[in-house]
Amino acid sequence: MVACRRRRQSRAGEKGGSATGPSPVDRARTGSKHHLLVEATGIPLAWALSSGNRHDVTQLIPLLDRVPPVRGRVGRPRRRPQRLSADRGYDYDKYRRELRRRGIKPEIARRGTAHGSGLGRYRWVVERTFAWLHQSKRLLVRYDRRHETHEAFLAIACCLVCFRRVQPSF
Repeated sequence: MVACRRRRQSRAGEKGGSATGPSPVDRARTGSKHHLLVEATGIPLAWALSSGNRHDVTQLIPLLDRVPPVRGRVGRPRRRPQRLSADRGYDYDKYRRELRRRGIKPEIARRGTAHGSGLGRYRWVVERTFAWLHQSKRLLVRYDRRHETHEAFLAIACCLVCFRRVQPSF
């Protein structure tokens, strides 16, 4: 580690980097996770980066807090979605209560139930957005040591997805 501006940074020769951790599904290789909150057509509203060993549900509330106000009709701009569809990894009563307290209807598959809940009709939009983001190999395979750099490239990729989805076709 090298001291730099009152914090320690990884040297170029060290493995891993900041915001990485052992992945529970990839033979404990270090890595990081991308977390997305998208609207109905796949446009990213909020994104975050965490280490590979963090549980997905820990990023739910910070992602909701990062959603910018939606402009449109006259009046107070809406800051939250009306409903949230998520997979079984987000099925915790604590977070369901928090979503309801914020005025969001949770549509989360229950753990321990048979597959075929019907949420796949909505979840594929998120998976498609992940596929659009991971077309950039720099996001698919993390080469950067510092999480700030990787998160900046994630933000650029999300902006490019928005631009490609919103731009008018002539």
